[in-house]
Amino acid sequence: MDRKEAFAAVALAAVACDGTLGRDEAHALRRQLEFRSLYSASSEADMGDLFDLLLRRLREHGVDGLVSEALPVLTGIQKESALAVAAQLVHADRKVMAAEAEFLQKLANQLDLADGQAQAILRAIEALNRDSLDE
Repeated sequence: MDRKEAFAAVALAAVACDGTLGRDEAHALRRQLEFRSLYSASSEADMGDLFDLLLRRLREHGVDGLVSEALPVLTGIQKESALAVAAQLVHADRKVMAAEAEFLQKLANQLDLADGQAQAILRAIEALNRDSLDE
């Protein structure tokens, strides 16, 4: 797995961690990736091939296996960004299910980031997506 596949794998795992992968989630996933330097030059066919490959790995190895394969390939900064994208995808619908919260905590623990960095990222994304104006 290369970095392009690994980063997308973590994002895919975030949208699939609750056992479903709907059209809206797939669209949100694509939007999160399309302007990043690793993917900006990729054609629709290239992205389709990438997701076909990752979906096959997801079916074969599950969410945990996909993430375990991806993380060693990413640099520290890429891991931070991957966590932020994963959290953004989980929070995008404003409803974080138990399986999604568990996924994010497990991912944060696996990243081996500087003390408190993973939790800070998760808190920032949660704050970004919280609708505090209704409170």
